[in-house]
Amino acid sequence: MVAPPGGVLDDAGMDLLFREAHTANAFTGEPVTDEQLRAIHDLVKWGPTAMNSQPLRLVAVRSPEARRRLVPLMSENNREKTAKAPLTLIAAADSDFHEHLPVTFPHRRQARDSLAAFPGREGIARFNASIQLGYLIVGIRAVGLAAGPMAGFDAEGVKKEFLADTNQHPMAVVNIGRPAPGAFAPRNPRLEYDQVVTTI
Repeated sequence: MVAPPGGVLDDAGMDLLFREAHTANAFTGEPVTDEQLRAIHDLVKWGPTAMNSQPLRLVAVRSPEARRRLVPLMSENNREKTAKAPLTLIAAADSDFHEHLPVTFPHRRQARDSLAAFPGREGIARFNASIQLGYLIVGIRAVGLAAGPMAGFDAEGVKKEFLADTNQHPMAVVNIGRPAPGAFAPRNPRLEYDQVVTTI
């Protein structure tokens, strides 16, 4: 793929990331490697977050034992596809993100201490991790895989089972892999420009 003059993403790139991309509900048996997961992270980490806070945390559910613990916590219609996905990620927001600010936001070293007792810190974590979750989906597509993000799961159960000793709060479960035939449902309509954009 060659970008046109000026460095703008070409049509094939826009199709891959947006126009032709779909949420996947079924995957082939081809594994998702650690190298692919690292490649996804190496893209997603560059997305902007407030104070460069980067609160998104990922639990890669890879072992059969971990999968057996996760599947019963999914909504009924999400269990089979999660059981069969090559790799499943638990995406969480880390409300202890401030502990990393001396490294990630070094020009304002007092930020960690000022946020340590801030009651809205979890909200900051969730907002910015939600932004990163969008980057994650695009990053998965960018490395040639498909994503199946889901909010249908027992968040309390996932927290207790996988994140009990942390200040991380599960937001989504994302299946990833190569899409199988029939993985994509027909695309639903999108809102038009004038329904979304107001110029004042």
